[in-house]
Amino acid sequence: KDPETGEIVELRCTYDPETRGGSAPDGRKVKATLHWVSAEHAITGEVRIYDHLFTVPEPAAVKDADFKDFINPNSLITLKDCKLEPGLIDAKPGSIYQFERQGYFCVDTRDSKEGFPVFNRSVALRDTWAKIKKKQGVKT
Repeated sequence: KDPETGEIVELRCTYDPETRGGSAPDGRKVKATLHWVSAEHAITGEVRIYDHLFTVPEPAAVKDADFKDFINPNSLITLKDCKLEPGLIDAKPGSIYQFERQGYFCVDTRDSKEGFPVFNRSVALRDTWAKIKKKQGVKT
C-alpha cells in the first residue's frame, strides 16, 4: 500500500495449478481463488448492469401516485471501456456467460460489434454479504 494514500500499488501472488479446483492434493486449505484479467492482454468492451425498473414492487397499486414517480434511476448502469478476458473477443451475439461473482450475461444481439462485445446482465448472483448485513440492520 502507498503509505500516504493507502492505495494498493502492488500485489504479490503465486500461481499453484494444483489448487485450481479449490483444494490441494496435499490437504492444504485454499483460502481464495482469484481471477484477474491482464490489462496488457485484455480486450475492451461494454457491460450493462440491469436492476429493478421500479423502486416499489407494484407501482400501479400505489394510490394517488403516478407510476413514473417510482422509476429506478439506477435501473441501468453502463460500464464503458471494461477490460475483458481475451477469449471473449469471439463471443457470439446471444451467447451466455457467467461472470465470476457477478451473474449471467448475454452478448447483446444489436450493439455488439466485431472486436467490441457488449454484455447485458440477465441474472444477478445472490449477494450473501448484503443479505447478512441486511439481517444485521446495516445498509450496504
